[in-house]
Amino acid sequence: MNMMVIGASRGLGRALVEGLGKPGDRIVGVSRSRPDRLAVAAGVDIQWIEADLAEPKVAVAHIEAQAPAELDVLICNIGIWEPQAFSEGYDFLNDSDETLARLVEVNITATLLLLKRLVPRLLGSARPQLILTGSTSALHRSGRPEVAFGASKFALNGMADALREGFREQRLAVTVLQLGYLNTDDGLATPLDEAAARGEGQLIPLHDVVTLVDASLRLSTASFVRELVLPAMADERF
Repeated sequence: MNMMVIGASRGLGRALVEGLGKPGDRIVGVSRSRPDRLAVAAGVDIQWIEADLAEPKVAVAHIEAQAPAELDVLICNIGIWEPQAFSEGYDFLNDSDETLARLVEVNITATLLLLKRLVPRLLGSARPQLILTGSTSALHRSGRPEVAFGASKFALNGMADALREGFREQRLAVTVLQLGYLNTDDGLATPLDEAAARGEGQLIPLHDVVTLVDASLRLSTASFVRELVLPAMADERF
């Protein structure tokens, strides 16, 4: 399986790189810089493309030039948020115009440009799969006030719906991961029970996301996961 993970240097992206590969697979990571000491399974071929999506046109051209000609799986793990997002200090009216424009450039513009160039490389696969990392903030009545971040994640839902229709004949499977608050402090090397205990039920261990994504990648060609909603157990919004 040829897989590309965009936004792969830390947190969920890194966990996906380390946790999804099987012997014989090739995984191409994309991030501003390659992380040190990646722990991948024996027999997994790891390649890296260094690109900064804060400059979408430059980064996308660089990725396009180095990406494999054929892919089976593309995971777009792209997302930045406002400086005070998810805190009591968040105030949309005080966010600078530059902050909002940059968030849209990275979360929406860069994603669109990447999809335009990389989706064609999926279509020759026996089971082409596109996975977009969304957020529970993109769900109706999510209970979150972050305007720009929420809008950008709502945009992913629109992209996914349109891509499913546009490439239905090519059997492109498009999955959106609507994820709640993640425990990004504990990587896969941390025992699952220990990672799950952090946050007292308010945080999702990265292990759980990797497990569910791995399962979706192993489905037959007869089905796909359209949307996966994964809140934390103690998240009172759900």
